[in-house]
Amino acid sequence: MPHHILVADDDPHIREVICFALEKAGMKTTGVADGAAALQAVGRRAPDLVVLDIGMPEMDGLEVCRRLRHTSDVPVLFLSARDEEIDRILGLEMGGDDYVTKPFSPRELVARVNVILRRARPAPAEPVDNRQFSHGKLALAPASHAASFDGKALALTGIEFSILKGFLTRPAHVLDRDAVMASAYAANIHVAGRTVDSHIRNIRAKLAAVGCPDVIETVHGVGFRLGRCG
Repeated sequence: MPHHILVADDDPHIREVICFALEKAGMKTTGVADGAAALQAVGRRAPDLVVLDIGMPEMDGLEVCRRLRHTSDVPVLFLSARDEEIDRILGLEMGGDDYVTKPFSPRELVARVNVILRRARPAPAEPVDNRQFSHGKLALAPASHAASFDGKALALTGIEFSILKGFLTRPAHVLDRDAVMASAYAANIHVAGRTVDSHIRNIRAKLAAVGCPDVIETVHGVGFRLGRCG
């Protein structure tokens, strides 16, 4: 079945360009013009991913994502006409999976959508990873996309899960930002250092909430390494 993508942007031309590019890549799309319509569309039929413009009037994309996260972990790709760092950080901290600044290349947007979809729900044709990973009280099961700490389930986005898996496969290594993101993004996708930091911050916050304050440690000037997770 083709993936269903919800595209929320108040600019009809942008919506048309995005929907055309995604449909050309074999996906089905639904376009809406505002945040309220986006929430209603998700309620009627849960999409596989939401492309969400931050700068919509009345209810902006950040508020839409905040409300979505109360009931849904659907992947979110943010769009913005401004290359503002605060927008990127807020969007990722609210549970967004990636961020694209307008004007954008439709091909790059499709590539980023495909990366997120692969991480969120591996294609059936790909080999199932039946390995189990554990470190201290942290446990990951890639086949079922299940993560837990000391028996407490963790709600991780696809990108966050892949980053943690990258650490657990090399628990004794210090990973620089490039190595961290290589576990979560395609090699031809450029990801800013601030995006890496935002994902790491989100993972730390979610683990700290269940009693693990040291899941990822910073090695200043080098990168990051897995903590004791005890």
